[in-house]
Amino acid sequence: MTPVVFTPSDEPYLGRELLCAFDNLICSCLELNAKCAPLSHGDELTDLQRAACILVPQTITLALSIRELIRQGYLFGAKVLMRPFVERAVTLMYVFHNSEGLELWNQGWDYRKRPTLQKMADYLNEKLLHGQSPMKGFSQAFNSATHGDPFSAQWNVVFHEGVPVFPVSKNLCSPGLADEICAEAIPWLASAMGMMSAAFNQREVGPGSKTN
Repeated sequence: MTPVVFTPSDEPYLGRELLCAFDNLICSCLELNAKCAPLSHGDELTDLQRAACILVPQTITLALSIRELIRQGYLFGAKVLMRPFVERAVTLMYVFHNSEGLELWNQGWDYRKRPTLQKMADYLNEKLLHGQSPMKGFSQAFNSATHGDPFSAQWNVVFHEGVPVFPVSKNLCSPGLADEICAEAIPWLASAMGMMSAAFNQREVGPGSKTN
């Protein structure tokens, strides 16, 4: 019988290479956060550090939520969480590289004034990559999964005896989708680590590294 609740020893996608990489990055991220968090206590913080104190924990929490949903086989739910997860990581990068964006964040990040996820991605592409990486349609898939348009069906369909069906519970037979979610999550969690490290002047912690 399929377990009602999976544990790390019997989860359905255990052993997937990208899932293992995601796990290792999460451990490194939590280790770095344990170093940076105390630095935010007591001292006067910069505007960037105040933004990081909000955005970094939210990004990590969403990463852990995505990981747990994968463990329990709720892949569509994990996919839907990708947009708020990515948006926080992108916002953190955006306010780090854009002083006007940081000021707008400190003023409350008014939805009528703040840039969209797509516009932030376009700005970062120009700023960091000199426009070399096409970003057109960057937010399209994230929006599709979030808002439930017909295109979103691709992440919630499996084949049963050759017939496409839309599961309402655990999806235990889509390793490709599990890989896709991990592949999307890894670079953005890594970027959040980089921004956290930069905001608090810490070296990033990687697998096998030593901390003080």
